[in-house]
Amino acid sequence: MAAPFLASNRRGDAWFFVGLASSFPNITDPAEGTVADMRFCGQDLAPSCKVFQVPRADSSQASEVDQVEIVEATLAARDLKDQVLVFRYKDKFHAVNNQCPHSSYPLSNGTPFDIEDFGVVLSAGITCPKHGWSFDLFSGNADRGTYKLGLWEIQVRPAREDEQEVWVRRKQRIG
Repeated sequence: MAAPFLASNRRGDAWFFVGLASSFPNITDPAEGTVADMRFCGQDLAPSCKVFQVPRADSSQASEVDQVEIVEATLAARDLKDQVLVFRYKDKFHAVNNQCPHSSYPLSNGTPFDIEDFGVVLSAGITCPKHGWSFDLFSGNADRGTYKLGLWEIQVRPAREDEQEVWVRRKQRIG
């Protein structure tokens, strides 16, 4: 009988390295006026995010997806379900499925934003540009309907000198 509190060692759930923290520019809210075009993975900007193709059977085989491939996948409506989008928004790293759960559109074309109530920032979200639906980056909940964005775990680990490494893995299921 397996111990219920031991972590899974399945290869599909392995941590994988996505880059140094310094390779992820800090994205800020467009309302603050610091980023003119928030298509933050678009070719017209220096890449502010990274997208990885992550085989479900073995996360250690993850490979970065070129921005041109994302555009081609969008045009061809190819399956994006095994892609993870990694970015830093207001000094916090996020890793989410690149596929909008509502419209199957790449969220790497989307816009991160603050979720506010009466001027108080409660959370952060990302908007899908295809239909305008938004998803909370901490809970995955949609702003309408029962759709839920897949969230990934992130670890920021110390590296050499003043640098840090960013590692990602699929969210571990409890139970």
